[in-house]
Amino acid sequence: METPQSPDHGPGAHAAPLTVPSPAAGSAQASADRPLAGRTALVTGGASGIGRACAQALAAAGAHVHVVDKAARAAGDLAETLGGTAWVVDLSVPEAVDTLPADADIVVNNAGLQHVAPVHEFPPDRFALIQRVMVEAPFRILRRTLPGMYQRGWGRVVNISSVHGLRASPYKSAYVTAKHALEGLSKVVALEAAEHGVTSNCVNPGYVRTPLVENQIADQARTHGISEAEVVGRIMLERSAIKRLIEPDEVAEAVLWLCGPRTGHITGTSLSMDGGWTAN
Repeated sequence: METPQSPDHGPGAHAAPLTVPSPAAGSAQASADRPLAGRTALVTGGASGIGRACAQALAAAGAHVHVVDKAARAAGDLAETLGGTAWVVDLSVPEAVDTLPADADIVVNNAGLQHVAPVHEFPPDRFALIQRVMVEAPFRILRRTLPGMYQRGWGRVVNISSVHGLRASPYKSAYVTAKHALEGLSKVVALEAAEHGVTSNCVNPGYVRTPLVENQIADQARTHGISEAEVVGRIMLERSAIKRLIEPDEVAEAVLWLCGPRTGHITGTSLSMDGGWTAN
């Protein structure tokens, strides 16, 4: 649910590749253990948390990964390890988003941030920032990458949404609004892209063990005047039948599956990984 990249660390005003460019699609032969060989993937918020796990899983499956993040050192180190390309980008700056590569066969829109406050106290500039990073940036990225997918006749769009793309919680007006908007964007892309061999889906986890969630635990403790342990037990996992945080690798496995060879008929869906939250 809570995605790992926050636009609050480092300047990152313009995109800049830090490693070698990706190979052309089809330059490597796919195999059972490397089904994405020859494919190129772009993962936002790719330097930590869910994004990092997705980048690692896609690279292990053979894809060349564009790691997009504001954290230059972390993105560069990961890209070097994976043999991918790092792009240092502030996704809240439209001009920077529009310089990202357009050659991706796979797009994982993962980057996000959180702010917890009642609606009547929510800072308007913070609300707008969250929409730019979590709604406008995915739109701009897809606007750039979909034509190439259409031309090649294959593509996978996976939007890391949230249980909060399907349900609401108090004090999270901007985040819930952004995730609901991302759900809508994903479904529109699914309808438009189907005839071109491109699928678009959302993955909807509950609380994932990421730096963003750890920060949110402290924020909610202050907001509600309770301890951090109570936040996890009484608020975060109250509606979940499975009483543990989700690991980033579990989300990445779902993303990888949606990008695999046997999911071409799955599109326009929202894959819940919420421990039973939405079963209530």
